[in-house]
Amino acid sequence: MPASRLSQTPLPGIGIRYDLTTREQRQISVVAHRDGARTLSAYRADDPDECALSLRLSSGEADALIDALMPSHHSPNLLHTTDLGLVAERIEVSGSSHWNGRVLGETQMRTETGASIVAVLRRAEAIPSPTPAFRLAGGDTLIVIGTREGVESAAAILGRE
Repeated sequence: MPASRLSQTPLPGIGIRYDLTTREQRQISVVAHRDGARTLSAYRADDPDECALSLRLSSGEADALIDALMPSHHSPNLLHTTDLGLVAERIEVSGSSHWNGRVLGETQMRTETGASIVAVLRRAEAIPSPTPAFRLAGGDTLIVIGTREGVESAAAILGRE
């Protein structure tokens, strides 16, 4: 049986499309959207041009699917946040957010929620451990770690218009 093949195609303004042809000649594609979402599509065996299934997954759902498909990809030395009662989430600051243009310290995030902002993703740059003087901007994605309740409270604070 032939080996599986993976190819990728840039999709300007959208992201990257990955196409997998399995050993059994089945077609699967994943579109990695710029916002972190993924679209998983599977094509019919009798007509590889006809999509039989298409699912849009959030970045968190895509991460969960990776865990289901490759549970051994984690190093045993890494802390699993769910084992500790913690979660990590990506929370985007919208352009119309109350916090757009304000400094991180004004959110009083840790004081109000107990959650920590451990990094900010801005365009193609990652800013680890932002200080309270860090100025937020619409489109920033904040990596927030805390309890489920703390992270949900952080999302509510950051979602303030």
